[in-house]
Amino acid sequence: MTGGNPPAQPPPTDPRAAHRRRLHVLLWRWRRTPLRRPSDRLHAWITLALALAVLATAPAALFAAGDRAHRHYQSTAQHEALTRTQRPATLTHDAPRHPEPGSDEAKEARYPVPVRYTDPHGHTRTGKADVAPGLPAGRTVLVWTDTEGRLTRPPSSTEQIRNHTMGWALLAFLAVPLTGLAVHAATSRLIQRHNLAQWDAAWASTAPRWSTRP
Repeated sequence: MTGGNPPAQPPPTDPRAAHRRRLHVLLWRWRRTPLRRPSDRLHAWITLALALAVLATAPAALFAAGDRAHRHYQSTAQHEALTRTQRPATLTHDAPRHPEPGSDEAKEARYPVPVRYTDPHGHTRTGKADVAPGLPAGRTVLVWTDTEGRLTRPPSSTEQIRNHTMGWALLAFLAVPLTGLAVHAATSRLIQRHNLAQWDAAWASTAPRWSTRP
């Protein structure tokens, strides 16, 4: 035979043993060892307390912020519905044409175009309203006005209320773990500074004995 010995292969890794090693590393601050300092135990308790606080507070913040936001936007929408009205307006310029007529994007697109309308007080006024693309000058469209006769957007829809509510609820939910991480980072930095100060003090008392020659 001309071939040499095959290279040695590493022993197979036991997944359970690897999992135990990772768990051992994560929980080293809870084990009683000569190397564990009181500050390490304090850091472990702070980490556990922050984790439990985040788990308990995040859902509560989600529902509280969502409920408050929904009440606010619902009340705002009701006020808008009572104070805003639709009125006919005439385009004084042609609306721009969409580059892709007939597409789904063109159906949703709106362009600001100068219009002329009569406000609730009977005064002729001008302004800009968002209209569908391609409308010619002289075309009549409906615009929304407030109690002062100024052009404004339509009252908030149910979908807009829901989207605003979900947005604030999500922000409140994410703020809780981010705050927990910030507090954990700050306390970890303080504990690390405390450990370094203790190490410097211990080394200051030990270094002379190491450096003294007979």
